[in-house]
Amino acid sequence: MLTEERHSIIIDTVNRKKNVELNELCELLDTSESTVRRDLSILHDKGVLVKVRGGAIAVDDSYTAHEQNVDEKAVLFVKEKEAIARYAASLIEDGDFVFIDAGTTTEKMIDFIPARQVTFVTNAFVHAKRLAQRGFKVFLPAGEIKLSTEAIIGASCVLSLDQYNFTKCFMGVNGISVTGGFSTPDPNEASVKAAVINNSHTAYILADHSKFDKTSSVKFAFLNKCRIITDRLEDKKYLSETSVKEVL
Repeated sequence: MLTEERHSIIIDTVNRKKNVELNELCELLDTSESTVRRDLSILHDKGVLVKVRGGAIAVDDSYTAHEQNVDEKAVLFVKEKEAIARYAASLIEDGDFVFIDAGTTTEKMIDFIPARQVTFVTNAFVHAKRLAQRGFKVFLPAGEIKLSTEAIIGASCVLSLDQYNFTKCFMGVNGISVTGGFSTPDPNEASVKAAVINNSHTAYILADHSKFDKTSSVKFAFLNKCRIITDRLEDKKYLSETSVKEVL
């Protein structure tokens, strides 16, 4: 198959499906993974699609690879985050074994937790200290510290978390999209989030309205794997994908 023909098929497929995985394109084109990766890089540079980890997305889906640090995030949508956190905290019950993800919205949950007989695991060392100060039993996983998000990440962190079975988890997110699922820019953080969600009976994503219709570099879960808690939902298409709770 000629290069131009492959490119035409790739562009048509991505524009039609909005999100295509690398292995799907390999099968469609009957071409090696290295060739398809090269094709995607060329088309990405031309601006006709967005190459992401494991595939490509259409350019009409807002894409972000930038990761804001904690200080930058803390001043954004403060009222919305507090309302989301207050409702999320009300879902925690005595006897729960809960994972709380790193993040500015999840941190706000700590002041509102009504239950007392709860055990927590968190990959945020700031969250761990605040939970312990409130008298909760708290566990930190092993791993590497990522200072910009104040999170513990890496392969050791994932291995530590694989031993647990959580009743509930409360996760942060950078992008939510029908085509791109729940996503984040850092592959290491994505691995941690995916491991926790897979080991949780019920998973909640805490996200203000600005996170919708955005796709970041790495998908860590499909929309139907988690329930969403948000301030307001502007596009009702997400209601057909998963449970969404609006708190404002």
